[in-house]
Amino acid sequence: MTHLKTLLAAALTVLSFSAVAQTSVQITDPWVRATVPQQKATGAFMQITAPKAMRLLEVRSPVAGVAEIHEMSMTDNMMRMRQVKEIALPAGKAVELKPGGYHVMLLELKGQVKAGDKIPLTLVVEGEDKRRETIEVNAVARPLGTASAPMPAMKH
Repeated sequence: MTHLKTLLAAALTVLSFSAVAQTSVQITDPWVRATVPQQKATGAFMQITAPKAMRLLEVRSPVAGVAEIHEMSMTDNMMRMRQVKEIALPAGKAVELKPGGYHVMLLELKGQVKAGDKIPLTLVVEGEDKRRETIEVNAVARPLGTASAPMPAMKH
């Protein structure tokens, strides 16, 4: 009987761990573009995969006075960037925040972001049940010109 209780306890532990794993949002390859001295803005990029339908509502960082979620899109042969209220995170599908698409703008930078710096980001996501989850991420600053295409003319 004791062996059965031990086995049952082990099974419940495994199930509780897999339940936790199924509810957590996965962040892959978070990075920030390094800046030059006196630059007051930069972008943060990553892939976000939610296990269930959710929305990215907010991003914060202690290195910036303001962090906003933005989208770049081509309109009338002009690349435009605009702030968006949220980004939909479909269940099980990676959403890429990348140069030229959805991304996070870190504005009013408090100092230069140098290649190799670890930049703390706090992401706030919300499920359809209105429950919010806060995710702490450390994004590594990459040198200028890394992983991005040349920027076309842009109107903000």
